[in-house]
Amino acid sequence: MSKVTKKRFVVSKSLIGKGVEITFTNKKGETFTYNHDEVYAKNQEKLETMECFQKYGNYTNSNNLPTWARD
Repeated sequence: MSKVTKKRFVVSKSLIGKGVEITFTNKKGETFTYNHDEVYAKNQEKLETMECFQKYGNYTNSNNLPTWARD
């Protein structure tokens, strides 16, 4: 599994199936680590219906880990 550090939470079509573990720190200084493929698999139906995911191929959030992405 490869590890990546980002400045925001992201789920991207380009990262699906690549076994990426993402760590990001939000604006409050809180650090979160998640398995991209697991978050996508558990929320695929929700993500595929989001306009941003359809149009841009990703979903991002720089403020926090979305409630639907938490374990």
